[in-house]
Parts: sequence; C-alpha cells; structure tokens
Amino acid sequence: MTGSLSGITVLDLGQIYNGPYATFLMAMEGARVIKVESLIGEALRSRGQKSSASYAFLTLNQNKESISLNLKSEKGKEIFKELVKKADVVLENFSPDTMENLGLSAETLLEINPQLIYASGSGYGRSGLHRDFLAMDITVQAMSGIMSVTGFAGSPPLKAGVALCDFFGGIHLYGAVVTKLFERQHTGKGAVVDVAMQDAVLPSLATVLGAYYYHGKQMQERTDNRHPALTLAPYNVYEASDGHVSIICIRDGHWRGLLRAIERHDLIENESLATMAQRSANMEQVDEIVASWTRQHSKQNVLEAMQKEGVPSAMVRDVEEILADQHLHDRGMLRDTEHPMTGDVVLMNSPINVAGGSKTDLRMPPELGEHNGLVLGDLLDYSESELKELVADGVIGEFS
Repeated sequence: MTGSLSGITVLDLGQIYNGPYATFLMAMEGARVIKVESLIGEALRSRGQKSSASYAFLTLNQNKESISLNLKSEKGKEIFKELVKKADVVLENFSPDTMENLGLSAETLLEINPQLIYASGSGYGRSGLHRDFLAMDITVQAMSGIMSVTGFAGSPPLKAGVALCDFFGGIHLYGAVVTKLFERQHTGKGAVVDVAMQDAVLPSLATVLGAYYYHGKQMQERTDNRHPALTLAPYNVYEASDGHVSIICIRDGHWRGLLRAIERHDLIENESLATMAQRSANMEQVDEIVASWTRQHSKQNVLEAMQKEGVPSAMVRDVEEILADQHLHDRGMLRDTEHPMTGDVVLMNSPINVAGGSKTDLRMPPELGEHNGLVLGDLLDYSESELKELVADGVIGEFS
C-alpha cells in the first residue's frame, strides 16, 4: 500500500475508540498496522466474541492485520518483544501501569528498539495527581468541564451524544506519533508520547473560558443552544415545519442577508437591531423574528433560502440522513459495502484528503488472529509446526 506512512510498522494495542482511531488514521496513510489482541479479542469485537461484526469495530479497524497473542504468558511477551525489534510504533491506551505490570513498559521496549515511538493514550496522562484514575469518555467529559456547559439552564449537566473525548484523544495521538516519526528522521532516536483525552479536549472550552473571564471570573448558566458567551445573535437552533435548523449570524451582513431571506425588509434599517451588540441585548426578540419564519418552512427550504443569501446555516440531520448524504459519498468519506455478518453497511473513511491524491482503498477489518501465520512467519520466521505448537500452548490463537 502506498501512502505517507508506507514502510512504517505499527503494533496496535489500542482498544475501544481512542487508540484504534489513531491507528486507523495511520493505516489509511499506508502504515502496516498489526492489531495485537488477546486470545478472546479486543473488547469492541461484539463484547468479546470473535466476530468482527460490531459496527464501531468495522469502522475503526479497516486496513489492519490481526494477531491474537497471550501477553500474560512468558512466550507471548517474548514474541511481542521480537516484534518490537521490527516495529516503528507501539501504541496502547490501556489502564495505567498495565504495560508496566506485563513487563512491557515504554522504557523496556525502547531498550529493545531505541528508534521506537511508544505512544500512550489515557484519560488523564502518564503523570499527575489523576494519572491512576480509570477513564472512559463519559468520565472525561465530566472531569474536563464539558458536561457542565452542555444542556439547558436549570437542568442537570448533560454529556455530548458522541464520544468526543475518545476521538479528540485519538486524533492528537495520531498527530503526536506522526510528529515524532518526522523528528526521528533527523535524530534517529525514538520517543515516548503521552496524550491524555482530557488534555486533548480542553482547548474546546476556549469560548466558555472566555465568557468566564469576560464576566469577572463568574460562572455562567448554561446557554442552551445559544452562544456560550451570549455575544452573538441570532445563534440558535430553530424549529422548522419538519425538524430543526441551525442559524448563526456572525457579521452584520449575515443579519441583513437573513432578513432578505425571510422577507423582513422592514427590519433591515431598524437601528435597534443594526449591530451585533444590539442584537445580543435583544436576543429574545431576535430569536422570535427568526423562529416565527422557520416554523412555517421545511428545513430544506430554510437551508436553501439562507444559503442563497450567504447566511451560515444547516439542517439538523439524523443518522439516516447522514448515511444517505451524496456529498459525503462523493468525497469518499462514506462508502457502501457489504459484510458477511452485517450485510449492507456504510463505513467511514479517513477525513484526511490531499489535493491531487485519492482515497486509500479500504479493506474490511480482520477476523481475530487472521494474520497470526502471516505476521509471525513474515516478521519472525516461525514455521507452521512452530505456530501450531504456540497454539497448543495457548500463546497464540488459531491461524490459517
């Protein structure tokens, strides 16, 4: 496979979303990603079953190979260390000290291969007071402050509907690995990179923190779907006749375009709403002006009217609408495929596009241990009889 990371070998110990998304991006850039799994498989495989039919697993593990290796056995650890000698990257997002307890710490692995990039994803990092806290996306959303600013005023804190922290962490983990691979070209040295999900998502609070300081370090009520600092209007989600739409005006010209779209020419010269400061001070009035029009129109008609006038806007879409989006299919972000267990399914591609390039051909994710023979034979020269002995001893899973 060709790509920016062609020739790079990655040992992928990632699980669930965080680590696997980072290595998925590497695989889509041409790296050889070898998924190192336990004998029962990574947790995302249908909750421990050997089938790879879980949708999330299908999406995040395309273009990878799989070996099933018992890292709790001495022989399994020996094999892993031999693989490390051949690898460029080891990536994991286990609970704190898991690799240390296995005798496979970053320090140990860099002694074996001084050019290795060891990448660790975690909830709160490899150092600090909270390093030992077990973390999942929902707990990091809570600890990072995201929940405190999500939802409606007077209601309990609300988590985001998707695993933001896992994927933010995975994206930054990918970036950290690629950065250190580039640096290695100049230094010849490996590195240990440490990316915490909380650290990765924290910059997304920039506007909220701005509002905190703007109001004299005073905590503000949640602002529903309005701007966190309440300094932009209109900025909201509005009811349409068949759903909802999102509309925002960040310039006075957007506001005038909106008024033309809703045929409220009488308000264009209204001096009480001419500037953003005035509209923000009269937010309820502004929202009602917009909502009284959107309620009478379909979200498609609202979108067309707003886009015609250059007003930032969007339909609030559901999953079915997203999967059928021709734009996403044309860009190659979504593709129709068929899996022997799930049937027809739409899978996601890498969001990274290069001008003049093309999307990497996608391969379905591997079955558990599908490449035991290929990887151990190719990289470590194990014979078929030796592999069968490893299976009998419980070191690796069945292989073909």
